[in-house]
Amino acid sequence: MRMMVKKIDEDNIDPEVISQAGRIIREGGIVAFPTETVYGLGADALQPEASKKIYAVKGRPSDNPLIVHICCMEDMERIVSYMPEAVKLLADAFWPGPLTMILNKNDKVPYETTGGMDTVAIRMPSSKTALALIRAGGGYIAAPSANISGRPSPTLAEHVYEDLKERIPLLLDGGAAGIGIESTIIDLTTEVPVILRPGYISLEMIEGVIGPVIMDPGITDSARKPKAPGMKYRHYAPEANLILVEGDADSVISKINMLIAEDVRMGKKAGVIGTKETIGHYGQGLVLSIGERREEDTIVHNLYKILREFDGAGVDVIYSECFSTPRMGQAIMNRLLKAAGHQVIKAI
Repeated sequence: MRMMVKKIDEDNIDPEVISQAGRIIREGGIVAFPTETVYGLGADALQPEASKKIYAVKGRPSDNPLIVHICCMEDMERIVSYMPEAVKLLADAFWPGPLTMILNKNDKVPYETTGGMDTVAIRMPSSKTALALIRAGGGYIAAPSANISGRPSPTLAEHVYEDLKERIPLLLDGGAAGIGIESTIIDLTTEVPVILRPGYISLEMIEGVIGPVIMDPGITDSARKPKAPGMKYRHYAPEANLILVEGDADSVISKINMLIAEDVRMGKKAGVIGTKETIGHYGQGLVLSIGERREEDTIVHNLYKILREFDGAGVDVIYSECFSTPRMGQAIMNRLLKAAGHQVIKAI
């Protein structure tokens, strides 16, 4: 199968391109498309065989649920059995946008889409292209990230093409994703709402709207049955071995320099994920800046792109600083820990 790539302008969307993409979705096919978070791999969420195709294309375990993308609240009401009051409050505050809500599904949503769960994850993206495609595709598009399972999520059309060029018929190229990491996921089926995946919308932001919220221990416990994408299996991983180094700034820099010196001595090609403030302190290896600590959005935006840059450079091992930034530090570290297989060295 040869993938077609169609450029699309968010501010001047070509109706013919969207019509073609929507037809593929309605006929049970798959289309990769841009959202404000990362690129998605979309199929009709209400067609069991279409959801099965997503798992097959990605090489994704079938117990890892998919997110259903919608374009209006009325469509949400048609696929759930009950909508608690918090749904409207959160939708008014954060939709369209990077927040996914988990609710109890009804019979319209097949288990092939929900990974066998009686709950369904639902999101309304803010991307105009994504919303147009959802409408053209019938209103319900199941869409995980458009990459091979386990790889860094795609934030550019080039990343999608790299992973899936012979696996899907159409890619809509809308340029760089604005945010760069996946949506926050909150479970609203419990007495106290539970965040299952941290993201751009923080716990504190959500609590400001609906009151107390807790962070699920399953975020770090891979043995639990996943209620949301990203809670099980290694995710976001580069080809090289990624190791996080934790401690105060001076100790981390010193430790990474020592580790790289040993790798170089052994003939390995090493890389470093630093920031604008620290990259000048590393003497060897391929050193890349992920952004600025005082500008958290830059770290989030560059995270997956920088992991793929190391893949292109063919490094054997990557050492990364840790990021305890105020608003999105938890989301950043969640992705890095998953990508590193929870390998953390303490710099003392």
